[in-house]
Amino acid sequence: MRSEQGILRVSILVTIGVASLGILFGLLAGSYAITFDGMYALADAGMSGVALIVARLIAAHAADTPGSDRLRERFSMGVWHLEPMVLALNGTLLIGVSVYALVNAVGSLLLGGREVEFGWAVAYAAAVAAVCAVMAVLETRANRRIRSALVALDIRSWAMSGGISAALLAAFCIGLAAEGTDWAWIGPYVDPAALALVCLVIIPIPVSILRRALADILLVTPPALMAQIDEVARTVVARHGLAAHRAYAARVGRARLIELYFIVPANGPARPIEYWDAIRDEVGGMIGGAETDRWLTIVFTGDREWAQ
Repeated sequence: MRSEQGILRVSILVTIGVASLGILFGLLAGSYAITFDGMYALADAGMSGVALIVARLIAAHAADTPGSDRLRERFSMGVWHLEPMVLALNGTLLIGVSVYALVNAVGSLLLGGREVEFGWAVAYAAAVAAVCAVMAVLETRANRRIRSALVALDIRSWAMSGGISAALLAAFCIGLAAEGTDWAWIGPYVDPAALALVCLVIIPIPVSILRRALADILLVTPPALMAQIDEVARTVVARHGLAAHRAYAARVGRARLIELYFIVPANGPARPIEYWDAIRDEVGGMIGGAETDRWLTIVFTGDREWAQ
């Protein structure tokens, strides 16, 4: 749990275990909700595996090793674009699974519900809720230092799974308590009703993931990033007597893509290349951020058309 790849590996193993329990207990209890929980976890494990591969590629591209030379030759502009693609695929898959489960839950309610062995169901939901809570806490602590978007997505998945399990636990406890009472008639409706409610709650979460990923894929400029770049550029223009600037910026996964064009006065004095390189170093320091996750291009020109 000390690196992005280590966290994702542990998460995949635990998720596969949880998914296997979900499918097994879903069959034993006759619960669609538990089976959905297991299948949801299995889909999440698959996406975590893809995320792990992307994390390795990003790390390999940034590393100064002989094996990374070929990767940099094939992807000379980096592999950051793979990260939002994984997030978009993840969000789309989870939305599809959730909508399908919601349709099945509504159909089951209309057909009179489904009998469930609530003893097995309560045991499963309690165990999985505890596992999800522990994983979410551990990954949150580790990601305070790592600051990985992929780990943050995994934390959200564990929190989502924990919420699902907690809701199922509450529903199954109600069904178990109603057995042998005048309220026993609600028993068949507990499982599909819980599944429908869980789906309605969790569908907006992957929607937000998908929206953020699509913004990165489409190179939508984050307002906060552009405001920072413009502020830095205005300061440099005033400090060094430049005529104007033009900035372009986008976020792609963990990377920031920035292009800055500074317009040099037409009648300005000739400067050595070291002077302009010093300004580039100054701008890079003012923008900040890890150089391995930043694509920064700085151009000085006297022709405004080159900045368009």
